Amino acid sequence: MYHTLVIGGGQAGLSMGYYLKQNNKEFLILEKGMHVGEVWRDRYDSLALFTPRMYSSLPGLQLEGDSHGLPSKDEVANYLETYAEKYKLPIQFETEVLKVTHKNDVFLIYTNKGTLTARNIVIATGPFHQKYIPEFANKLDKDVIQLHTSEYKNPSQLKPGNVLIVGGGNSGAQIAVELSETKNTFLSVSQKLRYAPLIIGKKSIFWWFDKLGILKATNTSVFGKKIQQNDNPIFGFDLKEAIKEWKVTLKERAIDTKENHVFFKDNTILQVDNIIWATGFKSDYSWIEIDNLYNTYGKIQHNRGITAINGLYFLGLPWQHKRGSALLQGVGEDAGYLMNQINREV
Repeated sequence: MYHTLVIGGGQAGLSMGYYLKQNNKEFLILEKGMHVGEVWRDRYDSLALFTPRMYSSLPGLQLEGDSHGLPSKDEVANYLETYAEKYKLPIQFETEVLKVTHKNDVFLIYTNKGTLTARNIVIATGPFHQKYIPEFANKLDKDVIQLHTSEYKNPSQLKPGNVLIVGGGNSGAQIAVELSETKNTFLSVSQKLRYAPLIIGKKSIFWWFDKLGILKATNTSVFGKKIQQNDNPIFGFDLKEAIKEWKVTLKERAIDTKENHVFFKDNTILQVDNIIWATGFKSDYSWIEIDNLYNTYGKIQHNRGITAINGLYFLGLPWQHKRGSALLQGVGEDAGYLMNQINREV
């Protein structure tokens, strides 16, 4: 019987492990992958965070380097490995959680390596579980190369010809700029793109966000609610310049496909050779077989990660408390809050 089982060994799980270790609790972190930082290493080669090092650290260990500089994905993976080693966090790798049930104040965690029990569990798997690709993608010919951003590594995966990136978030923007150096590149977006500088006056824009109180805005504050109504801007002006120089051609929202053609909202059609789906992910908590977990809208019912089920907590959800709750930037603060709550309920 563990005091706490943490499901997920990413930045959220490691942050929770840090506080459990500091409080001398008997706990175990269950990680589906083979190594700490595996998810980061598997991202596309050119990925760099748009949050600087000063806002990309977990509790107890600062990410080294230029504080206003942007870390690469491998740098983050290395940092997470160092973090787990420094605090000697107990992690069981290659462990997939198949089902979680709750009976008589005890959680039963069924995994591919057997069943475990705990008084508390923290779901630290993040919100990005299953890649989302629209159904009309299935109508494309098999000779059209299709990759989700989670599968894209570098331009060598694509065949000769043009490329369409569907989705105008920061990942889609970075990939579009990269591919525009070697390919005729199109970017399909559903709304007007907004840009924000990465650096203002030799300081990261996130330093200014901090000074202005934007990073401190909570999910229930008037300011926080207003921020949540808008999508993130594209950080940096690389895409804006690529569009201006006709290296990237903007298209409206993709609405359908047929053979090797994509149809757009403005009734235009594009013949495509390669598609990158920068369309995000869906959450999937169907393996948690516990009542009263969702609200009427099908969302996880919680208050800053605390659910109505005694001993069941979530960590690393978007806007769980602040803008950075699902990021390296803010997950540590939420982990500390949950630790205090767990201690109070003992």
